[in-house]
Amino acid sequence: MVMMRLIYIQYLFILFLLPGSFHCPAQFLDEFSGNEIEGWFFFTGDGDAIMDFVQKKDCARIEVDATHDRFNVWWALIKRDVTNWLDLEKLQDPAFELRVEARVRISHAPRRVNFMVNTNRTTNYHEHLKEYDIPDTSGWHIISMTTHNFDAVPGDTVYVQLAMTDFGPGKYYLDVDYYRADVVDVSLAGPDLGEPLPYHPTIQEPGSFEYHLRVGEDAMIDCDFPEVNFNNWSTQGPSGEERILTVDANHWPVLRWDFGPYVNLKVKGAGILELTTQTVASGGGYIEAFGEDLGIEFGKIRVIEILKGDPLWNQEDVTYNSMTQNQPEEVVFNTQMIYDEAPCREPGCKTYITISRPVLQRLLDGTTKGLLIRPLGAIDASFYASENIGRNGPVLHFNCIPENK
Repeated sequence: MVMMRLIYIQYLFILFLLPGSFHCPAQFLDEFSGNEIEGWFFFTGDGDAIMDFVQKKDCARIEVDATHDRFNVWWALIKRDVTNWLDLEKLQDPAFELRVEARVRISHAPRRVNFMVNTNRTTNYHEHLKEYDIPDTSGWHIISMTTHNFDAVPGDTVYVQLAMTDFGPGKYYLDVDYYRADVVDVSLAGPDLGEPLPYHPTIQEPGSFEYHLRVGEDAMIDCDFPEVNFNNWSTQGPSGEERILTVDANHWPVLRWDFGPYVNLKVKGAGILELTTQTVASGGGYIEAFGEDLGIEFGKIRVIEILKGDPLWNQEDVTYNSMTQNQPEEVVFNTQMIYDEAPCREPGCKTYITISRPVLQRLLDGTTKGLLIRPLGAIDASFYASENIGRNGPVLHFNCIPENK
């Protein structure tokens, strides 16, 4: 009995030493349980969204009104100086990093939120930035990010952030139950919570993936002619008629795959969508008109999840109306894009767009019904459709975890 008590005491001692959220007091912790929010400042950018950061019962709420935003490239963030709570001397030891954590709940899903940490000397604001796919609105989600080679020295000011980006042209909120920041021993901290996603992921080589799935159904829908099918959209090429998928203000390609052999598999990591250029026309003095920060956003295509509507549409008869089933666009299509990408302009060249692991899993599971492509800016881009013999239509490259694991 005495031995059992000694073992139990040793066990409690080990738990006390662990730096995890449940066993150690946070160095910085805001539980937003007071009458008002203190120490945080907030602002928006790259658009016409407005925001507020307000105290609710036992949590804080980021409120965003983007109903007058024109382009849906806005961001809204909360930010705080946490320097006085952190031991910056420890960060000089490569064994230690900064870890931030929050418990969040959102008004619309799926959506991504992001963490960022920086200092008064930071110039690369994407270096310590990770996004998190929040799949539902029904509950709280704990997310965390541990930095890698965070450059902060005694005398610096350290800031932590939480942000919403490109949620759509509506009204949204993000509830924050708590926010904490700690200097941690990485070897003891354990894996981050949630699933940190890179903000600008490196494109993998297509040959590095195990599966290469050609699109099953591909067509275009047109909001100006919602009852018309445009599957025969084509142009005349050097060797005859070429079937194409055009992305412009009114024409939006829709893509659907047959995931039958993969529905019971779990996706491993991000994949890529491959598009082959037929022709691309783009241009415009966006930077002169809007400034560099906003201007560089344009001249791209946006890849978007199809969340609702007809899940079994056929390219031979799909129209805007049949696709949406007369539901509002913001219900059928996720108003937060997966990624924006400037298309490759040379005929025959490839554009590769990362599709994150959570989105790929929703595609395989059937939660997401397919992909929609829309323009960001005044662009006219055409890609080869699946009907062209000898020309590649859209292809999805991805990996899965083997069934026996």
